[in-house]
Amino acid sequence: MTPTSYLPILTWGRTYNRAALSNDLVAALIVTIMLIPQSLAYALLAGLPPEAGLYASIAPIMLYAIFGTSRALAVGPVAVVSLMTAAALSQIVAQGTMGYTVAALSLAALSGVILLTMGLFRLGFIANFLSHPVIAGFITASGIIIAASQLKHILGIDAEGHNLLDLVISLVSHLPETNWITAIIGVLATGFLFWVRKGLKPLLTKIGLSAGLTGVLVKTGPVVIVVATTLAVWLFDLADKGVKIVGSVPQSLPPLTLPSFSPELLGQLLLPAFLISIIGFVESISVAQTLAAKKRQRIDPDQELIGLGAANIGASLTGGFPVTGGFSRSVVNFDAGAETPAAGAFTAIGLAIAAVALTPLIYFLPKATLAATIIVAVLSLVDFSILKRSWTYSRADFAAVLATIVLTLSMGVEAGVSAGVGLSIVLHLYKSSKPHIAEVGQVPGTEHFRNILRHDVKTDPNVVTLRVDESLYFANARFLEDKIQTRVAGDTSIRHVILQCSAINEIDLSALESLEAINQRLHEMDVKLHLSEVKGPVMDRLKEQHFLTELTGRVFLSQYEAVQAVKSC
Repeated sequence: MTPTSYLPILTWGRTYNRAALSNDLVAALIVTIMLIPQSLAYALLAGLPPEAGLYASIAPIMLYAIFGTSRALAVGPVAVVSLMTAAALSQIVAQGTMGYTVAALSLAALSGVILLTMGLFRLGFIANFLSHPVIAGFITASGIIIAASQLKHILGIDAEGHNLLDLVISLVSHLPETNWITAIIGVLATGFLFWVRKGLKPLLTKIGLSAGLTGVLVKTGPVVIVVATTLAVWLFDLADKGVKIVGSVPQSLPPLTLPSFSPELLGQLLLPAFLISIIGFVESISVAQTLAAKKRQRIDPDQELIGLGAANIGASLTGGFPVTGGFSRSVVNFDAGAETPAAGAFTAIGLAIAAVALTPLIYFLPKATLAATIIVAVLSLVDFSILKRSWTYSRADFAAVLATIVLTLSMGVEAGVSAGVGLSIVLHLYKSSKPHIAEVGQVPGTEHFRNILRHDVKTDPNVVTLRVDESLYFANARFLEDKIQTRVAGDTSIRHVILQCSAINEIDLSALESLEAINQRLHEMDVKLHLSEVKGPVMDRLKEQHFLTELTGRVFLSQYEAVQAVKSC
């Protein structure tokens, strides 16, 4: 590995020029304006002071710019990870206490160490075990829980709960305590933000504004409502009438902090940190690869793990909480013209300036406005169409998605994501344990072989040719044994069995022992076993064992050659 492998900044930094600087500065300005209210909102969602959101968006972005491979990914607090943070920490310590803040730092540090370790050992493939339908189901359910959890701020009441049922019961029981001024602010803010997303762009386009200016104005919608509601609370003294506000926010750069090294606390946080790491990485890598593909750029998943790990460790040392690559901010960063990760570094500088100079201006910012920002952001993640698509395509996928949604809504995000991980693995094992095995025959006039149930093909009553469409390993080896035994046992005319191995990429030791058993059983039935189209790496492994010397038949280069050879036997 070269230094540039672990420090991508050495690659893009060498070609950095004035044009890239200009584009990055424009993108950073737009993203900074967007991130100020969003960062405050996600800190609120995580159960932390609002300044923690700003702190979690400064050092992590800087570190990702050094170690990350995406040119457009914007790292910081995101909705799902913030919710998972609150769910994990509230079961250990009470919100609002110093212990809660320290636990958040420890969770970020632990998540960073997990991600960094996975990256150094090149374990990015682990995220592949989370199927997309299951992730979509989890994010949909999480979006509903997040939106429901923010209704207490919209209504100005107290409500608790980590699953949908508990939240609804708590909200209903406290409904008579609604502060109607807060409710008016919250509903108007939510309605305005939805209109900005759906209706403002067509209106601005209609009056003749350019696409670029229209995009900027749409992105600044949350800032407009933040300013408007803050001024309203200040002018009319609404804080004295029960409207909950952000209040005093420290006017400073991120402080130097240390996570706890208590074995007891770290032990309690280990599972949540692992789940947050996996979910955060999957979300981040999906966004990064999607944006990179548009510019034909390459994303290194293992280096992304290192970049995200460094970002989380940075968050733990500067008063933050777990972070990852955010979808909305990354898309805004990309659309605004970001050329390199330097755009993220400039964004961090902008947020640092905001933390030092602008925090007094948000003293009267109502929490209902921040809640509205969260609700509008997360409801865009809710996608029930995954249920319909999975039902029509695969009943097994549908069952996994439905179970993930139901468990997340009924038992909370930790149970939901744990179920999602487990179901993804079980689903993979189930599918691969029963590989598709087709009996094939020769297409007339060609050397091609196709499934006898799908094509009009020629077959020989003395020969059975089977194509195995899966690598062979411990979970499916016995299935192949049973398939061959069932096919051969009832037909005394069969003298040859040919396994077409064109789709087999690997044969583990359990599968090798199964092949040995198949070879022996067929030999006892006076049937020869042959292999065809064995891939080079698989053949190399077989040559290291005694299987080929005991094989009753031969190994052929092609299926056609095998069929022609056994005909003469």
